[in-house]
Amino acid sequence: MKAEPSAEQIRQAIEAHVKGIEAKQGVFEIKDELTGATRKLTFVRVHERVGKTGNLYYSCTDMRDPATGELLDLDFDVDASGDRLQVVGTRLHKVAGQARYTYDDNDNRIPLPPAGRERTY
Repeated sequence: MKAEPSAEQIRQAIEAHVKGIEAKQGVFEIKDELTGATRKLTFVRVHERVGKTGNLYYSCTDMRDPATGELLDLDFDVDASGDRLQVVGTRLHKVAGQARYTYDDNDNRIPLPPAGRERTY
C-alpha cells in the first residue's frame, strides 16, 4: 500500500501548481461560476489545514485579484493515487469573505446560499 502524503507535501504540490501557471501566464485564471467572470489572480499563500474528501486531498489558498485588491480563497483538490501528487480540481471557496460552501466534520462539502439569499425553512 502506498504511504499517505504529508500535509506539507500536499501544500507544496498546490503551491508549485499555482506558481507554475503564474510563471507561464503571468496570473492564475479561474472562472467564477456564480458571475461568469474570469478572475485573474496572484498567489499569496496556502493555508495550513489539509483535508481529505473521498480519494482527494484538498487545501485552501489565499489569492489576490490585482485589479480589485480583493482577497479570494480557492480550494485545490490533489490526487495522490499516481506516482506524483497532481492538482485535479480548483474551486472558488470565498470571495470578499463570503463563503460559497463549507465543510462538515467529515470533510464533506456543504453548499451555502449566495449572500442575501439565505435559506428559509
